[in-house]
Amino acid sequence: MIPAWVDGDLTPVEKLAAHQRGLRHLAISVFVIRDGKILIQQRALGKYHTPGLWANTCCTHPAWGEDALTCAHRRLNEELGITGLDLKHRGQVEYRADVGNGLIEHEVVEVFIARAGATMPLDPNPDEVMDTRWITPEALAIEIAENPEKFTPWLRIYLKEHHKMILG
Repeated sequence: MIPAWVDGDLTPVEKLAAHQRGLRHLAISVFVIRDGKILIQQRALGKYHTPGLWANTCCTHPAWGEDALTCAHRRLNEELGITGLDLKHRGQVEYRADVGNGLIEHEVVEVFIARAGATMPLDPNPDEVMDTRWITPEALAIEIAENPEKFTPWLRIYLKEHHKMILG
């Protein structure tokens, strides 16, 4: 169950139902940066929306009653095997995007960044992540401009509308 607004009240709702109904709901996004490059992930093909698309380092929904920072740490570990980073809260973003198959992400997102050392280990969970790579913001912007369909709607929105929040 994720926190979503139903009739003006924050209520626990099944994740799929929130997306099917286009309910405004809570989320987190993390951008891990190393040597001026952002760690991005390619979503596993088994994901029920946006499978195989490239996204930011980590993005998810907090469980009902879970705070955003705890959720960010938990999902970094569950998705990528990343632990011990000092996450910095960078602000809040709200967006609404069609993610295909009649599903809508209408998220109120707490955005975090973290700086990684050169030896930070990665252990991607294959149920969540197909691939990872480090890319400069400039190269990422070029790739998104040339092939936007290869990237999640939220990553495109973050980099177009909120890049200063993420990149400083």
